Amino acid sequence: MHSGDKVLRLRPGNEQHIQFLRTMSDTEKVDFWLPTWADLLMINSTADIRVPAEWVSEILSELEKIGLKYEVLNDNLQVLITDQFNKTLSGPNYNYENYHSWEQIEAWTAKIAEANPRLISREKIGKSYEGRSIYLLRVGKRKRVVKPAIFMECGIHAREWISPAFCQWFVKEAVESYENGSPLKTLLNGLDFFVVPVVNVDGYSYTWTRNRFWRKTRSRYLGNNCMGTDPNRNFDAAWCSTGASKNSCSNVYCGPFVESEPEVKAVANFVRDHLQHIKAYLAFHSYSQLLLFPYSYTFSYSRRHEELNGLAANAVNELERLHGTNYIYGPGASTIYPAAGSSDDWAYDLGIIYSFTFELRDTGEHGFLLPESLIKPTCEETMLAINYITTYVLNHPY
Repeated sequence: MHSGDKVLRLRPGNEQHIQFLRTMSDTEKVDFWLPTWADLLMINSTADIRVPAEWVSEILSELEKIGLKYEVLNDNLQVLITDQFNKTLSGPNYNYENYHSWEQIEAWTAKIAEANPRLISREKIGKSYEGRSIYLLRVGKRKRVVKPAIFMECGIHAREWISPAFCQWFVKEAVESYENGSPLKTLLNGLDFFVVPVVNVDGYSYTWTRNRFWRKTRSRYLGNNCMGTDPNRNFDAAWCSTGASKNSCSNVYCGPFVESEPEVKAVANFVRDHLQHIKAYLAFHSYSQLLLFPYSYTFSYSRRHEELNGLAANAVNELERLHGTNYIYGPGASTIYPAAGSSDDWAYDLGIIYSFTFELRDTGEHGFLLPESLIKPTCEETMLAINYITTYVLNHPY
């Protein structure tokens, strides 16, 4: 399906280069990976694009003609897609070092809750556009009092498979920590973790069956030319004002109105209903190796900028000490690109101070096709950052 597709890394050096790339994006001859939208391109910034096999010859010829230099990050994506699945053998038990389809994840949510009733409960928080259930796992030692909580969102962008893999890994670690008494046990005693392993269940299913690089939901609205909305541009945070598109064919389409997507509405309603107890909102994406915090919809700093910046710096230091993986941290707008309607900005403006977005591995060698052999080290190092942030939250109540 993607045999001969190439991923190129470019650095446009003038307005002609940028205009060419924007034109290519409008004609859907290229798929922007980073940034996610051609309108976010700037002179001398880096862009990663996927070029489908049928357009490779034309695109490369045009790049040569206008003098836009490029580096081929991958020259046959089908090989990398196949390579995602051949690193770690599956056994009879649920293998957290494998990627799993939505059907497998759905069954796993039921099984792990049933097997650990004193630590985990499962609830359905809504249904997707296509009618799939959206599940939340409540993870934490049962107590008679209501505990402060951490909300964890994974799989909001369909093609970012390492994100749901991390949420599953976190739950596994929670179960094991209760058996072996690791530091996470203290956190589970003092906090509840609300974990949504896959928010965008329709889009995620679609990446397994039809299009590995699908990003959006699968909704269809009257008058729209294309399907799907970017759920991380659909929250009520300066909605559709910057870094988002009103064109339904765009990968960053903000939707016809705020919370138009039932998946977004499900998350937003749950958070609003539990706002008194949720003290941190953690979102997991890929790729770029970044730890971001508000704001993304403006270059202005948040009122808690110094605290969030210091917390991110320390969390990144914890993460890096395991495998030496280099992370950059900072406010979303200036660290990666402006984006209105994101969940972390929305949560922060709602009053959840400790609001962070992780862009997990890697920095482009594999992009959205991180091999299964890298699931374990990615999750291990991310756990260190999560432990640091959530320990801080536990010790700094507000």
